[in-house]
Amino acid sequence: MRLRRSRPMLGVIVPAYNIAPLLPAALDSILGQTYKNLHVVIVDDGSTDMTGVIAEEYADRDPRVSVRRTANHGLGAARNTGLHHLVGADYITFADSDDIVPRTAYATMVRTLEKTGSDFVTGSVLRWEDGELNEPVWMRNFHNPARLGATADDDARILGDVFAWNKVYRRTFWDSAGLSWPEGLRYEDQPTLTQAYLAAEAFDVIPDIVYHWRIRTDGTSITQQRSTVADLRDRHLTKRMSLETVRKYVADGGNPEVLEIFLDKTLPGDMRRYFAAIPEGDAEWWDLLVEMVRDIWSERTLADTSLPPGQRLIGWLVEHDLHDQAAHVATWIAEHGPVPRNADGTALDVPGLDLTGIDAYALRA
Repeated sequence: MRLRRSRPMLGVIVPAYNIAPLLPAALDSILGQTYKNLHVVIVDDGSTDMTGVIAEEYADRDPRVSVRRTANHGLGAARNTGLHHLVGADYITFADSDDIVPRTAYATMVRTLEKTGSDFVTGSVLRWEDGELNEPVWMRNFHNPARLGATADDDARILGDVFAWNKVYRRTFWDSAGLSWPEGLRYEDQPTLTQAYLAAEAFDVIPDIVYHWRIRTDGTSITQQRSTVADLRDRHLTKRMSLETVRKYVADGGNPEVLEIFLDKTLPGDMRRYFAAIPEGDAEWWDLLVEMVRDIWSERTLADTSLPPGQRLIGWLVEHDLHDQAAHVATWIAEHGPVPRNADGTALDVPGLDLTGIDAYALRA
């Protein structure tokens, strides 16, 4: 008689904080996976609503679910707590408590790792906003075509995929690489994922949709708080942590192009959202923005990155602490779209902006 090999166990860590209305849908999507050998650890991060009660109800109904309750310490700490209590898992993954995991996602990712032996696998994501599901162009570009057994030296652009939850990690890799989530910070994903990409002997990139990322518009989402000082301070710190990891990787013999791409394509990627917030940010926030841009791009200029021309111009204005001009360009872009070119097509033309004193380099189209 031929014995059937049992499937590896996948541990799923679900941090949850005051998310009672959305938690059942997230848990149903996880427990309804075609991949059944799961251990789901829900970490109730000090919720004051019915989140903990709902989590306990799921644990009572399904032996694959366990619940840990903690004081409120934030997302990174909750994930680390879940890892501490996850015993016996061959693979691990993370899911936010307001999102949805497509039914075959975990089976697809575990099957890929079983085939390749890589350290982790990352798949594409649909952005879920106002009832519509769309794959962001940049996410599609990151994950197409498939690359199995890849490394950061092969294509450093993938370092821009810094989400925790569209990946499955081999537990032995996670532990041997000393990975954990920064605690007490927003944007904790980027430092950890940067370290993971650079520590991996190989990872797999697949085009399959493995996650539905809910975009909340009620003001509670972290990504809707970009004009706050606390948000910007955490963004600066996590960018700095990630950049130091890449610098060390290159200093230890990694491909220098990884650092070039990281500075020119990855780190500037979210700056347009901060530039859009310039008109509403206060003086302290502006000073922090100037400090961050000068620090992260100290050896070059944002005017020479992959940002669109109008965004590069704002970057140059921030570097030179020209608030009013930067706010003018940000407001114009918000109202009219991309900055137009001069009639000869060689330079930017921002109606109503006094270009006196602005380096012609920053105005190139």
